[in-house]
Amino acid sequence: MTRVIHTGDTHIGYRQYHSPERRADFLDAFEQVVADAVDDGVDAVVHAGDLFHDRRPDLPDLLGVLSALRTLDGADIPFLAVVGNHESTRGGQWLDLFESLGLATRLDDEPTVIGDTAFYGLDHVPESRRDALEYEFASHDADAAVLVSHGLFEPFAYADWDTETVLAESTVAFDAVLLGDNHTPDTAQVSGAWVTYCGSTERASASERDPRGYNLVRLGADAEAGDDAVDIRRRALETRPFVFVDVELAEGEGLDRVRDRVRERDVADAVVIVRVTGDGEPIAPAAVEEFAADRGALVARVTDRREVEAETELSVSFADPDEAVRERIGDLGLSEAARDVDDVVRGDLPDSNVREEVKRRIEDRLDGADGVGPADGDGEPGDAPDDGNVGGDDGVAANAPDTGPEEDSPATDQDGDGQLTLGDSR
Repeated sequence: MTRVIHTGDTHIGYRQYHSPERRADFLDAFEQVVADAVDDGVDAVVHAGDLFHDRRPDLPDLLGVLSALRTLDGADIPFLAVVGNHESTRGGQWLDLFESLGLATRLDDEPTVIGDTAFYGLDHVPESRRDALEYEFASHDADAAVLVSHGLFEPFAYADWDTETVLAESTVAFDAVLLGDNHTPDTAQVSGAWVTYCGSTERASASERDPRGYNLVRLGADAEAGDDAVDIRRRALETRPFVFVDVELAEGEGLDRVRDRVRERDVADAVVIVRVTGDGEPIAPAAVEEFAADRGALVARVTDRREVEAETELSVSFADPDEAVRERIGDLGLSEAARDVDDVVRGDLPDSNVREEVKRRIEDRLDGADGVGPADGDGEPGDAPDDGNVGGDDGVAANAPDTGPEEDSPATDQDGDGQLTLGDSR
């Protein structure tokens, strides 16, 4: 029997709510996974992508991950992983660097055998490139086979990847598919294989109310009592508390009622999310946030879901206001980059994520990336650029030129901005 921890979507480096404490929380959660792996003596830690939140992690986050991987290496526990959409670069991946240091294995179309189980990897691949995929994997002689991948697979929420097609066209019969990208843990059986998401290890969004954690997976003929070769158990992590305060204001109720509801909860060192509904009086979100901060909250955010109805009816007609705005912007003669930023500012992203997404898109243009997509810092799956592929000797897509530094210097601070960029380390 092979016992592994299945984790993913650790998003290390995410400075949620612009809070340095929240940034540290994401690394802390990953370190908890590593500590559990050592204490439990598992055979491997399998990471299903988005180890980092950004493809250009800051040095403290990079050093923190290296320290955690050295802890696993010291306990003789292999770290097996694939590349997610958030951390993908056009050249070599950070995972390649860790592999060159002997601290990780980047899974691909060749089997990596741990115990009596063969592990394979499929990096995140944008939907537009999937029709060209050939799910050809080298044969193995292990008792069980597992595919590790990053993407939105059926039959789970937001799915755009047909799991049945992957399993049917693969040259290896997989007993389990261990996934990352969807932050909600879930498990289903598809075409005889167990398919599971481990969920994120920290709350990357206020929509992620359930406890965070990872999967403990047992593989092999004697995985558990019974005939099934796969057993999946959920384990919770101790993460920073999120306190959700839902307030429905009756007519005549206002700020005092909201404060009373916050006062009822233990908000010390917590992220406090207040959601206001009902027919009560208008409130000032800043007053609620300040009140929560005075009671020891790390961060407080207020969302007022109410719609204020005008006392008088106004008759205003636009043929297509969005089109009118687009035409006016077109008349301004803005550059493509400026229009890209305008799309983000006027798009559907939450206000708290706009600055980070603009920064991501500008960095992608400066680095010569071939496309960008929305960040998923709000917890929804994203489409950041990815060069994922099935296997390959150099670990990058065949049509992706190597724009990084020379091979003898895989990590350099080319910009002088204190951030490392990675070339092709293979």
